[in-house]
Amino acid sequence: MLDDIVQQASQLKVGPGWEPGVEVGPLITPESKSRVESILARAEQQGAEVLLDGRGMQVPDYPRGNFVGPTIVRVPDTDNPAYTEEIFGPVLTVLHADSLDRAMQIINDNPYGNGCALFTSSGAAARRFAVDIECGQVGINIPIPVPLPMFSFTGNKKSIRGDLNFYGAAGVHFYTQLQTVSTNWPYDASTDLGGVTMPSMGKS
Repeated sequence: MLDDIVQQASQLKVGPGWEPGVEVGPLITPESKSRVESILARAEQQGAEVLLDGRGMQVPDYPRGNFVGPTIVRVPDTDNPAYTEEIFGPVLTVLHADSLDRAMQIINDNPYGNGCALFTSSGAAARRFAVDIECGQVGINIPIPVPLPMFSFTGNKKSIRGDLNFYGAAGVHFYTQLQTVSTNWPYDASTDLGGVTMPSMGKS
């Protein structure tokens, strides 16, 4: 299965985003590119196996582009830099777990909690995963579990900054100043408005 992923990833087209067929664009700055390549170098030094290496990617006509090609790294443990760092590059980090329990423990022990996904044909496993996992976005047989825009983005743990999510209802609330208006209309001009009593339902 991992061999299939490596084979498919190696065929992704790298280049500027405005060109037809490009699937992997450049990083935003030279510093971003250097950071990704530095993390990969440290990961390799600490026992990671680079199954597909996108470092040194050259794209014709763009010699100064900040390109890193698709990269797949298999790490031996959760202490490896390719696992502990948020890489922000086209890098897939692979860590083997021998059971669902172990996989969920790895996820829940991670300080970041942006999103995760489980691929399964077992409804029981899917239900348990959805209930017990601690990420803000959970996918079941969906690889990137970003919710539709009407739902708030649900980054979690160290994957969220502040106390509100940035789109959906929470984003609207952030930019909204709430106002309430309470009214009491008489049935006719001679009706007693009740003095200073709070109006209540069912009473005239």
